[in-house]
Amino acid sequence: MENTVYIHTYKGAPKTGDIFTWQKPIQEDLFSLKISGLLSKAAKTTAVIGAILLFISFAPSIWHATKTQGVAFASKMFTKTEANDANEMINTVSNIGYQPRFNASLPLENTIRIPSIGVDTEIQESTLEYYEGALKNGVWRVPDFGTPRTRNKPTIVAAHRFGYLAWSNIFRSENSFFNLPKLKEGDIVEIIWRQRKYVYEIYATEKGEEMSDYSADLILYTCEALSSPIRIYKYARLLEI
Repeated sequence: MENTVYIHTYKGAPKTGDIFTWQKPIQEDLFSLKISGLLSKAAKTTAVIGAILLFISFAPSIWHATKTQGVAFASKMFTKTEANDANEMINTVSNIGYQPRFNASLPLENTIRIPSIGVDTEIQESTLEYYEGALKNGVWRVPDFGTPRTRNKPTIVAAHRFGYLAWSNIFRSENSFFNLPKLKEGDIVEIIWRQRKYVYEIYATEKGEEMSDYSADLILYTCEALSSPIRIYKYARLLEI
């Protein structure tokens, strides 16, 4: 006589010898698969968007760090004009005697502030021989030209536009001239120099390989692109306020 096995669905606690089966509802399986698929797609999309944003944030630095000429190439552009005969570049403005009031509450460090583009940093001092070290820290005042106080020649300040891989985005926004092209005529530049506030107004913009207006009280400049000798110049006049 053949053994007969009875298969049934058991609703209570299983007992020895019982065989029971259970089948998950088909609709619940489909719903779970859909949710799993949507979550997987959302995770992939978020990862892609994050990678794109990260690339946009650091692309300038990565580009700068991986170029074979890199920083040295950009820095050579900064020194080309300074190598010219500075004695021929005389400031002809008539308000050379004006000096803002001394204010002991102002910082002892010489600083530059450009509110419209977020620059707020100490002005680095260095000879041409060691200018690269100054540019690594931010904005550099070109030697052998004027200062805000002594204006027989224009004050010239330069900074990298893209900076270095080690720079954070916050540091770059405050210490580089990345946004210098956005500076418009009429925008204000403030320089604290020996605890006096000198206020300048941008009056002209120029692009080229060399600056041409040495009658300005202040000249700001940076490179337009790493692979191009073209530079961006902003010319400003001192306001007597």
